[in-house]
Amino acid sequence: MGIEKISTVALGTNGPQVGVQGLGCMGMSEFYGDTDEAAARDALDAALEAGVTLFDTADTYGSGANEEFLAPFVNAHRDEITLATKFAIVRKADDPQYRGIRNDRAYLRQAVEDSLRRLGVEVIDLYYMHRRDPQVPLAESVGAMAELVAEGKVKHLGLSEVTGEELREAHAVHPIAALQSEWSIFSRDVERSAVPAAAELGVAFVPYSPLGRGFLTGAFTDASQDLSSGDFRRFQPRFTGDNAKANAALLEPIRRVAAAHGATLGQIALAWVQQQAEGHELAVVPIPGTRKRTRVLENTAATRIKLSEAELAALEPIAGKVAGDRYPDMSFTSAARE
Repeated sequence: MGIEKISTVALGTNGPQVGVQGLGCMGMSEFYGDTDEAAARDALDAALEAGVTLFDTADTYGSGANEEFLAPFVNAHRDEITLATKFAIVRKADDPQYRGIRNDRAYLRQAVEDSLRRLGVEVIDLYYMHRRDPQVPLAESVGAMAELVAEGKVKHLGLSEVTGEELREAHAVHPIAALQSEWSIFSRDVERSAVPAAAELGVAFVPYSPLGRGFLTGAFTDASQDLSSGDFRRFQPRFTGDNAKANAALLEPIRRVAAAHGATLGQIALAWVQQQAEGHELAVVPIPGTRKRTRVLENTAATRIKLSEAELAALEPIAGKVAGDRYPDMSFTSAARE
């Protein structure tokens, strides 16, 4: 018996038709410890078999290594998938901790050429501005991105971690297909302005970290003790020390809902974020990341779970009780500009 495929949805008013869940590929190259390359490639195949068609990467993941890793898969299935990548986060080879932001036209034009080369493609389906540099006028950046569409190098434009006001400003310059920002049972700041603006404009929402970087699965309690030295979550405020202890207690309502459905905690977390599409009247395509076939199938099965009004109400208060920020430095997020 074959793998049951997920349903599809239009990625916003102006976007392509994609599976209702995508796959975040970042962890295949960096941030979550060592990767078994064969297992990761098997996970890509499993995702496609399950109807996942939106595959998400960025030029900063592994400093280009993630795009290169995906290239053989992308080119083997070019007509079946929607390929998303991003520009804007600048790194330095001699300073692994450095992160800069560039939105200027000159940088963008070099970045897109580099991504096209690493991916081995002639056109990028969805090209995101990964982070916003408030020092560069948004109209200037989006105007430069629009040039790439006119030149046939990019099909659709996306933004990541922008406010509702910024999304409206960008959309007035060129149609934005998707907004990608963190959104989960633990992280709901996007509902203040970004989600309403996306719904109003017909822009799809692509939640990253819909599993709270794994914390919502119950896979670990304190990142500093439970995860490998190469795992960036060891330095995330929510997942260490007293914050981790407090946040672990918030998983209990999710456990109760999961038990009622015979599901995992992660599946309930994903079902919750998928169901926000109805409550907010917009397309929602989360991109949970994994490097394992079994997790891909677990995650995609969550698209078929329907939470009741009572269950949604039980999960509603959780975000307001979460201890710690999403990042050690919140200055690069939309929340810092609201």
